[in-house]
Amino acid sequence: MTVTEEQSELVALLEYDGATIVEAIDRNARERGDRLALHYGETGERLNFAQFGALTDNVAGNLHRMGLDRGSRVSVLTTNPMAASTTMVGIWKAGCVYAPVNFQYSGALLAYQLGDTAPDLLIVDAALLPTVAAVWGELTKKPIVAVIGDDPGIDGIDVLSYADLTTESPRPQLEIAFDDPANIVYTSGTTGPSKGVLQNHRWITQYTWGFRRRLTDDDILYNDLPMYHVGGAIANVGAALWVGAGSCLWDRFSPSDFWRRITDGSCTMAILLDVMIPWLSAAPEQPDDRNNPLNKAHMQPLPIGHQAFAQRFGIDTVSAGFGQTESGALIFGMLNECEPGSGTPETLYRGKPLDALIQDNLDNGLPAVDGAAVTRKAWMGKAGPFVEVAILDERDQPVAPGTVGHLALRSKLPSLLFVEYIGKPEKTVEAWSNLWFHTGDSAMQDETGDIFFMDRLGDRIRVRGENVSSVHVEDLVGAHPAVGVCAVVGVPSAEGNEDDIAAFVQLVEGATVTEEELRAHSEKQMPKFMRPKHYRIVTEIPKTPTNKIEKHKLRMSLRAELEKQRDGGS
Repeated sequence: MTVTEEQSELVALLEYDGATIVEAIDRNARERGDRLALHYGETGERLNFAQFGALTDNVAGNLHRMGLDRGSRVSVLTTNPMAASTTMVGIWKAGCVYAPVNFQYSGALLAYQLGDTAPDLLIVDAALLPTVAAVWGELTKKPIVAVIGDDPGIDGIDVLSYADLTTESPRPQLEIAFDDPANIVYTSGTTGPSKGVLQNHRWITQYTWGFRRRLTDDDILYNDLPMYHVGGAIANVGAALWVGAGSCLWDRFSPSDFWRRITDGSCTMAILLDVMIPWLSAAPEQPDDRNNPLNKAHMQPLPIGHQAFAQRFGIDTVSAGFGQTESGALIFGMLNECEPGSGTPETLYRGKPLDALIQDNLDNGLPAVDGAAVTRKAWMGKAGPFVEVAILDERDQPVAPGTVGHLALRSKLPSLLFVEYIGKPEKTVEAWSNLWFHTGDSAMQDETGDIFFMDRLGDRIRVRGENVSSVHVEDLVGAHPAVGVCAVVGVPSAEGNEDDIAAFVQLVEGATVTEEELRAHSEKQMPKFMRPKHYRIVTEIPKTPTNKIEKHKLRMSLRAELEKQRDGGS
């Protein structure tokens, strides 16, 4: 088989239901016009695909009328996922670039991102316009500003009404190609300054591919992830819009209201990240825990207790994998968690049958295994058909199976991974050294090809000649019944060039524990070199709105504290 033939087959597999998301949304507006597209749980607002198609056509037409064209950048700063979804698709239809902004940013962080993106248009909530005004003078390029809501009337900033962008206007007639730019999404910044990641339309196609294959137009996706994050904007809302499924949108995660939302919205699929699972597990067990329609979940990273959680709540299948702003989602796996008849009640089950889900994975060379067989945390499955995967050492040489190294990817198709870090060519070149994209994560691949996430490379800790995974220490400290969330970081040791381990602990509500009790627990659970030297019991561990722990903040605070102590408290 020649390379050309192989690539043609891969393109056909990747684009089995359309080459771009714009093409797919247009098809659904024509063929599934009366089906639910979006439901905003906070207000009850609903749009079917015909309404959504017409509204986003209008946004595209008005952007074109304002002079924006292919490649123009539109920054979106809103807490409203309904407005963000509509704006995002209208931007794509106009050939422009969706550049969402973290709505918690202000001051230097906001000035940095707006200055880095240099948008032609900024769409912003009226309530957030004063935050923009505070950094307006720092922006070299002043964008056009459109306000969602009533204009608060801030001196020095002339604004348009966002409502004007939704009025009837002919959509520009242009074709969206797979390599056209689509998004600038910023990395979460959990390990350092954010970088603007330029993604094209084929990136969206590959990122949604694994999710689309699990969905039908009978599914409804639950989303409480923010729309400036690829999980919310693309994996959830984007995948649903692509296949003609509905999306139920909420402003934020609520452990106390989660299952009511799932049931009332008839939601069949959800992404559960990081600390969501222990929060949901902490609720007292109820006899009707399984009486809900959620039959599919994506867990990332996959926790050790995935099957116990799935069986408690009747989730038939769990998917896992590797997802990233730069690489998309190119490693996959699926777990069959419940015995037949013991998962989602038959009267509530919607979507693709279990045997079809399993067969689809197997047909594409991807694992579909019994959940009981995966007993190690952070299993990600196997590499999908579109990339080569390697675990590399510090010289970019492949390591032996079972050895931890740097997870790297190499695409089999053009324009599959991110294009660049905008304005940072040296970072782009560094990430692509030796023609491998270096993810910045460490992983291990066993002899069967299964891949396990180990840590962010910046989160690996060197103690007494040993490499210690913060994830492993977190698991062991977190096994104490009083511990709700644990975050482990390394800080420079006062002696030598290695690290001391620090554990930040957020307790289960109502629980108490002393530092001495945590030390005694650690002595029983782990060898001496893995035991934290520093414990800090805190009210709340800082997290991004997507529930990723901001370890750089923990390191900085502890280093400042320790340096002050070494200086005699001065």
